[in-house]
Amino acid sequence: MRHIVSILLENQTGALSRVVGLFSQRGYNIETITAAPTEDPSITRITITLFGDGRTIEKITKQLHKLINVIKVSILNEDNTDGAVEREILFVKLQAVNQDVREEIKFICDIFGAEIVDITPVLVTVQFVNTSQEVDRFQKAIAEHSEVIETVRSGVCGIARGDHSLHV
Repeated sequence: MRHIVSILLENQTGALSRVVGLFSQRGYNIETITAAPTEDPSITRITITLFGDGRTIEKITKQLHKLINVIKVSILNEDNTDGAVEREILFVKLQAVNQDVREEIKFICDIFGAEIVDITPVLVTVQFVNTSQEVDRFQKAIAEHSEVIETVRSGVCGIARGDHSLHV
């Protein structure tokens, strides 16, 4: 099962590498990882997605709490009534050598709610923001109509719904 782990961490040199090192030492594969300062610049929020059963996630949570710079850990998709909001950004650069291909790209973007953010005489760059599953669907659909030159995905950013929050 896919899980989203959110971690508040002191923004110190080496703190992020210790978190990542914990995962690699234990043989857990990180699917995606994002990190950025919070409203307090001395604190970084890391969001990690990974696959594993409940027992694995419980072990990871306990091990993360033992790390010196970790402030709080939360599993955003735990079995709770509120759940979580998640989004991922995709940038995809596409070959668009003629008007028919450009129109097809525009049509697919309109269906999915994607945005064309850059155009050159032979390339179109598209931005799409949605859940990881929708990003996968869009990526597959657009690749059927144009040659993909380059793809960049941000990784998941997530936040708990409702009253649940991860703050100091």
